[in-house]
Amino acid sequence: MKIKILTIALLFVAGMAVAQEDNKSDKMTPGMTEKWDPEISKVTPGKTPIDAPSDAIVLFDGIDLENEWTNEEGGKPGWLVEDGCVTVVKRAGTIKTKRVFEDYQLHIEWRAPAEVIGESQGRGNSGIFMQERYEVQVLDNYNNRTYRNGQAGSLYKQHPPLVNACKGPGEWQTYDIIYTAPRFNDNGTYFTPPIITVLHNGVLVQNNVKLRGPTVYVGVPEYEVEKHGPGSIVLQDHGNPVSYKNIWIREL
Repeated sequence: MKIKILTIALLFVAGMAVAQEDNKSDKMTPGMTEKWDPEISKVTPGKTPIDAPSDAIVLFDGIDLENEWTNEEGGKPGWLVEDGCVTVVKRAGTIKTKRVFEDYQLHIEWRAPAEVIGESQGRGNSGIFMQERYEVQVLDNYNNRTYRNGQAGSLYKQHPPLVNACKGPGEWQTYDIIYTAPRFNDNGTYFTPPIITVLHNGVLVQNNVKLRGPTVYVGVPEYEVEKHGPGSIVLQDHGNPVSYKNIWIREL
């Protein structure tokens, strides 16, 4: 008898709870879940998907490199600006932005040389570094096989791209990169690691991927790194005459 009474009591309490929830729903209106303020900021898109939107910083407009870029030592960049693009000059060294960034959307277009010379990593090699540490590989991988985590669209030596979306030598290609900078614990370990999404020629090749650590050529990147703040975007001189154009960035 006690069990039956307890069961009836529990059913009564449950029924009351449902009734109360129904009453709450009856009192809700659509406007209670509509958020009006602050109003969403307006951004005017570019005329085409590759053109800079109104809130972007144009890092290279095809005319002048010196306004936004330096060489490794902070001096004049030694790359060739011609015909609306900038091309690596062998042994001139890397170039980097004068401004520093953390989280952003980066658009950049690149072109491997039309004349095919070399194979594997020796063909159209360059790279784009986030915060001067984390590389998205640039390489001519059109009918040119190399190690998976070192080909175009890879997060070098860490994550291979989902697919090979390369166009042929001499054709312009696009990277659209969404980058979230790491945050650190007091001891220098990652609280949240760097996270990158990459679209190569409009094709998703890195999907919200977490990096283990800064890019290294030999060895395994370390989780424990020295804490760092905002950093430049770096374009690599790997000895091949790779060209870049239409570089813009939106800080997030």
